Amino acid sequence: MSSQRIKRAVVLAGGLGRRLQPYTTVLPKPLMPIGDRPVLDIVIRQLRHHGFTHITIATGYLAELIEAYFSNGNELGLDIDYFRERTPLGTVGALPLLDGLDQDFLVMNGDVLTDIDYGALLARHRASGATITVAVKRREVQISLGVLRFANAEHADRITGYDEKPSVSYDASMGIYCVSPAAVRYIEPGVRLDFPELVQRLIDHDEDVRGWQSEDYWLDIGRHDDYEQAIEEFERMRHRLIPEA
Repeated sequence: MSSQRIKRAVVLAGGLGRRLQPYTTVLPKPLMPIGDRPVLDIVIRQLRHHGFTHITIATGYLAELIEAYFSNGNELGLDIDYFRERTPLGTVGALPLLDGLDQDFLVMNGDVLTDIDYGALLARHRASGATITVAVKRREVQISLGVLRFANAEHADRITGYDEKPSVSYDASMGIYCVSPAAVRYIEPGVRLDFPELVQRLIDHDEDVRGWQSEDYWLDIGRHDDYEQAIEEFERMRHRLIPEA
């Protein structure tokens, strides 16, 4: 395989998973089981299916369990290595410390359950010339309250509208990003930085930041409700979430 076709992914798996306690007292969140396998196992197999050959897993909390589970990736036909954070560096602070990020690459959270085509996402990013591409999902939130609208400051107590239990739509990051080497130059090595801060920094410097609007299945299992939903939906979605090798 030529170097121009190598697909590299960095999977973020070092968080404490506080919102999923007490489960994450003994397991890192990416090893939480969905059906008969950890969510990170599903992610790694999907990346392999979409042509990724080199995966770096950024670990921290309970890192040894993740490293023991996946080892060097030989059993999956992958090259898997690790970057263990000694101090928390946020979601992008570790990137300048990784070797070989000289081509566009994928970065994603290790607790995302989706059937997105990671390979197509990276290909579209490369073709666009963008500095960063963010996978985006439209979400609708039902507000279970009556929401009031008021006039301007001159008549601050005058009600101009009353919406009973309105819905609000927004575009949410799916925790999946394509990143060019140029973006890494905006990150100070070893200094904590999260993706929202990096994206804003790039925008402030007039870099090309784009969004991929996804219609794919997507669930972030960071909360108890989402984790329970993932367990309930897994068997129905299994054929889409775990592609054939």
